Amino acid sequence: MDIVARAAIMFVLLYVLLRLMGKRELGQLTPFELVVMIVLGDLIQQGVTHNDFSLTGALLAISTFALLAILMSWLTYLSPRAERLLDGEPRVIICDGELIKDNLRRDRMTQSEVESEMRLAGIAQMDQVAWAILEPQGKISFIKKDGRES
Repeated sequence: MDIVARAAIMFVLLYVLLRLMGKRELGQLTPFELVVMIVLGDLIQQGVTHNDFSLTGALLAISTFALLAILMSWLTYLSPRAERLLDGEPRVIICDGELIKDNLRRDRMTQSEVESEMRLAGIAQMDQVAWAILEPQGKISFIKKDGRES
């Protein structure tokens, strides 16, 4: 039962840490950040199973993580309030061609990052954008002024 409690604590801690990282950081990991995430997985395993290297211990830890993930998925599916709390909300970062700097600051984004994403979406100038929305998963949705989405 000790492994189940440790796994549950680690799951919550990992979830909180990933939420604190922010939307953009999770949307585009650098190679270094990918390595850090892999190492983090090993550290979590050590914290969860401690000195238990048995198959049963590993199965308990994995099952606990999977069960908690499924429970969170169902909770966000059933409750819009839980979805906003656990997954976050989309945030408007451009409105009618103008950057909303307060919203960029909240998500620790720079104007150059937004411009880079615009170029990837085939948009040359900010005044062509009616809306740009930073989605909870870290991607940016662009809606052009002529009504086409990118």
